[in-house]
Amino acid sequence: MVGINDYEGAPLTGCIRDAEKLAFMLKKNEDGSPNFHCRLLLSSQNPVTRSSLCQEVQELLMHEADIALFYFSGHGTVNNLGGYLVTQDAEAYNEGIPMDSILSMANESKVREVIILLDCCHSGAFGQSPPTCNEKALLREGITIITSSRSTQASYEEDGGGIFTSLIYNALDGGAADVLGNINAASLYAYVDQALGPWDQRPLFKSHVSKLSSLRRCNPDIPIETLRSLPHYFTEPADVFQLDPSFEKHFGHNHLENEKTFHSFQLLRNARLLATIDSPHLFYAARDSKSCKLTALGRYYWKLAKEELI
Repeated sequence: MVGINDYEGAPLTGCIRDAEKLAFMLKKNEDGSPNFHCRLLLSSQNPVTRSSLCQEVQELLMHEADIALFYFSGHGTVNNLGGYLVTQDAEAYNEGIPMDSILSMANESKVREVIILLDCCHSGAFGQSPPTCNEKALLREGITIITSSRSTQASYEEDGGGIFTSLIYNALDGGAADVLGNINAASLYAYVDQALGPWDQRPLFKSHVSKLSSLRRCNPDIPIETLRSLPHYFTEPADVFQLDPSFEKHFGHNHLENEKTFHSFQLLRNARLLATIDSPHLFYAARDSKSCKLTALGRYYWKLAKEELI
């Protein structure tokens, strides 16, 4: 997790804070269980030079780990030879670490999955082939890159931090979680992409993966046991479930099994997995003996439960 504020002649203000808060978010899942072991490389502690940054990246990628994540917040630049992550010892014609060098290390790494997050100007040049700059990304399987902007764009700060990193943080805090609470690189990018309009800096997503790993786990919207019960409630995904007043405890029927089912249906409805038919609310659907059914998303999780994939 790299954050560089202290550039001679062009200092930044929010990069160190961004690296620290992202490390805080990534090191544990929402339930407190350990997640990533984060190492911080901050300009406030030691100078971040070409050699020190290169050494840290090499150490990150040298082990046979399941997943490794590299985050950079600082200056970025680009010329006809490609893009660079600017270090504190930058000078003319030697601005920092070439993005291609980091990509080469990632391509050659034995780490199964490598995630690269870049919050810097011209970060979209990462994975782009110089000198043609034809947007061709050369990635081995297992590499995912999310950048804050195109190769031709600047990346901006707001409220003391990078706009991109702020969105990434909120996405990891649950904004990009699925029903089970899992957040992966694709949902992370989707969250950032939707939050930035066509006139804003445009994030880029480059990925070559056969499976998406969870980057952080949040508390699920629904207990996993409830999701696994979907085929019990609905024999087929398109089935309709008939309700009646005995499902709602306020009507005084004291049918505990139906009331338990109704509580599960309320959770499913809140997660957009279940919808009522000809009734605005589950309460009225039970009162008026109406029906409910699975939504498209509900049918998706029904299939996962039926095939014992969750």
